[in-house]
Amino acid sequence: MQIFTKQPFAFFILLLLTFHCFNAIAQQKHSFEGTVKDTNGQPLEGAGVTAIEINKSAVTNSLGEFSFRDLPSGSYKIRIRHIGYTEQTIKISLPLANARKSQFTLQADETNLSEVSVIGRTANQEANRQAFNVTSIDAKKLHNSTLDISHALDRVSGVRVREAGGVGSRMEFSLNGFSGRQVKFFLDGVPMDNFGSSFQINNIPINLAQRVEVYKGVVPVWLGSDALGGAINIVTANDMKSYADVSYSYGSFNTHKTSINTGYTTASGFKFQLNAFQNYSDNNYTVTTDVAAFSGKYFRNQKVKRFHDTYHNETIIASAGVVNKSYADQLLFGVTLGQNYAEIQTGARMVSVFGDWHRKGNIVMPNVLYTKKNLFVDGLDLRINGNFNLGQEQNIDTVYRRYNWFQEYKQYEGLGSERERSLYKFKNNNGMGAVNLTYTLSDQHSFALNNVFNSFNRKGSDELFPESDKYEQPRKNTKNVLGFGYKYSASERWNTSVFTKYFSQQNKYSVSYNPSGNWGDVAYQDQKNSFNKLGYGIASTYFLKPALQLKASYEKSYRLPENDELFGDLLNLDGNIELKPEYSHNYNLGLGYQAQLNQIHKFSFDGSVLYRNAKDFIRPMLNQNQTKQVMSNVADVTNLGVEGEIRYSFKNLFTTGVNMTYQNLRNNTKYEQGQTMESPLYRDRIPNMPYLFGNADASLFFNHVGKKDNTLTLGYNVLYVHAYYLSWPSQGTSDTKYDIPRQWMQDVNVVYTLGNGKYNIALECKNLTNNRVYDNFSLQKPGRAFYAKVRYFISNNR
Repeated sequence: MQIFTKQPFAFFILLLLTFHCFNAIAQQKHSFEGTVKDTNGQPLEGAGVTAIEINKSAVTNSLGEFSFRDLPSGSYKIRIRHIGYTEQTIKISLPLANARKSQFTLQADETNLSEVSVIGRTANQEANRQAFNVTSIDAKKLHNSTLDISHALDRVSGVRVREAGGVGSRMEFSLNGFSGRQVKFFLDGVPMDNFGSSFQINNIPINLAQRVEVYKGVVPVWLGSDALGGAINIVTANDMKSYADVSYSYGSFNTHKTSINTGYTTASGFKFQLNAFQNYSDNNYTVTTDVAAFSGKYFRNQKVKRFHDTYHNETIIASAGVVNKSYADQLLFGVTLGQNYAEIQTGARMVSVFGDWHRKGNIVMPNVLYTKKNLFVDGLDLRINGNFNLGQEQNIDTVYRRYNWFQEYKQYEGLGSERERSLYKFKNNNGMGAVNLTYTLSDQHSFALNNVFNSFNRKGSDELFPESDKYEQPRKNTKNVLGFGYKYSASERWNTSVFTKYFSQQNKYSVSYNPSGNWGDVAYQDQKNSFNKLGYGIASTYFLKPALQLKASYEKSYRLPENDELFGDLLNLDGNIELKPEYSHNYNLGLGYQAQLNQIHKFSFDGSVLYRNAKDFIRPMLNQNQTKQVMSNVADVTNLGVEGEIRYSFKNLFTTGVNMTYQNLRNNTKYEQGQTMESPLYRDRIPNMPYLFGNADASLFFNHVGKKDNTLTLGYNVLYVHAYYLSWPSQGTSDTKYDIPRQWMQDVNVVYTLGNGKYNIALECKNLTNNRVYDNFSLQKPGRAFYAKVRYFISNNR
């Protein structure tokens, strides 16, 4: 593997340098770079910059930056456009007398500016215009809400976020029928595989993000990971010089949430950034369930409160370093510190009730980031990330009791537990290193090389069983994903990307056996296995008209078994070391359209058809005693689905939208292993997986309420999930089958913004009609809840 990764890398560098030399000899060319900002100094993302004479165009990034390469000497007219701002045209002559980046300032166009703030797609224009099937959420528009990132994603077509309860509960993320670890998460392009339990997307406040990108099915090579069904990239604030964003919310079930995001950059290039957040909740909401009393009586449909479900977490992300130096665009050293505490109320179903079992963990993760544009040669950009998680987790189950939902318990003599007696404390010792190298040969040709390495080595002990050999057994693996991509941009209207990815994994573990046949005689034998797979893909887009975009993409993708799936999570997931890698052929075909009428009415539509054909599909099932989940391979699963979203806005007064998703996820295994008869489950719909769901929202805006620049917003959101079976549809009768019933959940909110966004007050009601809502295996989520939030935001770039 060492030869494989190093030699192609050196050859690639040599090839790029050779191309550069030939290009320089052929003709003297020049680069023209600049930044576009508004009158307050705020970078403008998504501005279109065109060199009129040669019809070359560029789009500004999140820093407001753009660049042209390989321009011949001469004079040019440069036109700059951005929705909501007055167009600007300037003349330049190449070569420039001053080699510094040019800076441009656009004046706000009062006739259009308010419309931009309503429809809310401008900040994400560049991401949404990619050839990949991607939806980009403008997180800044949600910063006054109490949403965490997972619940913001739950409003995107094709996405379902399913939880086991309230704040901090176990969560499963589903994207176009792929769920759990089949979908990968990234923080500013860095894989989040090793962040631990203290840093999960359902405890990260939406205020941490500037935007969230959802890649469906086909994942670009620069996000180096073994993502089978897609990827989520959380983009944080890195474009402000100095800013502070502080918020606090309080709500039902004694829920407290705090978020602090601040950054400071000096003129000399020193940069400091701090993100901190905290969540606390008793999660003592009411559920309806059957209760078996210790008296022997059985009570149906009882309304009881959750009584052992307190959760809290605290996290700090800090970094410091230098920016805009000759040797580095960014060189930042940082650390992520966090802790969490979670009481365990139920098992995989509500029939299992616990009253003392709990879990806690922490994260201590140093990290480094280095970026440099135009490394050695013009157009060669390098990015390096690295981190190592020194944090630990502990499972605490030492009370020998059995509880019911009436908070009654039965005490037993001796040493025991509620499920499995344990004080097991362990470290996963996760490490990650990523290198990304891109080379822009010209406006038409660019290359990318990406390599991500992950290591895992679980070490632990249990003071209750200090002599036990099972804790000394190896649980190790290493994983490497190497990717190479090429992008051809024929024009602003058409571009195509092709890529290949090489996946490798090595696992080391042990299996127990009885060498003598006598009761209690246990020995262990070390085992190793490894996987090496090659994937590939293509993504292309064509603009039939400037406002009408057609997208198509395909990828053969692999997903290697994760650590918890192989070794268990010591909570509600059993390990299965016999899991095989799963792979899928993912196809996407999409259409997007935007239109406006008289600068008053704005419409947008995005729709796609998808097909997934997955082999050795990994999905959760209940274990034999129905108390835990275990992952297993289903040989062949297909999914043919459609999804779409329609949005409309009227001036700066009203906006509304609706999205729907249908996915036909089927078991395509005709013959089970070792069987000659057709499986009775062949072509069954995959159970415990929503197949029809959607969201709708509407907002009314009242400007200059009480004072100029103060805005009052009334918002409404509704979630619909169609009923689906808990188990295989072909098994059992209609009277004996368990199902998860149809669900509606409605949220309303009122936001009052003062001082042009400096001060913000929000009131929210979630699940307004107090409907009963469920998720995994009928675990109930909170009913009606109320929240209030205050937020203060200031920036020297405003």
